Amino acid sequence: MNQPATQPRSSTSGPVARIGERRKLTLPGRLTWRDASGTLRFASVVTRDISDVDVFVECQMPATIPMFRLVHFQIERQGRDLADVPTVLQGKVLSAVYRVGPYKSSTGTPQGYALRLLVEPRGAAMAAPGRLAVAN
Repeated sequence: MNQPATQPRSSTSGPVARIGERRKLTLPGRLTWRDASGTLRFASVVTRDISDVDVFVECQMPATIPMFRLVHFQIERQGRDLADVPTVLQGKVLSAVYRVGPYKSSTGTPQGYALRLLVEPRGAAMAAPGRLAVAN
């Protein structure tokens, strides 16, 4: 049985279990989001690792995106074979910034962002066909 990999978060907290299996893939992509004033922003990024539920990206240009900001992430296709990419990432995916990487001293902006993909968990759609969750 596969055990989830763990990653130490800090010296004061215990290891954090990973939800999905990570794959080291370096692919170009794009983030789009709206800033606090409602202005549409975008950034070219490169993936560093990918799973079915999250992705870590590095920005090609300085960009500051706050924690928990909703962003759209999309891998640039441009004739690439996306066979190694999870199917959930083969289009535009609504995501949330859940970790900001260390800051670059040269630009004062983060080196990268961990994005949680806001997608239906595997198997949940099949478990209860025809049933929808409704928020009040």
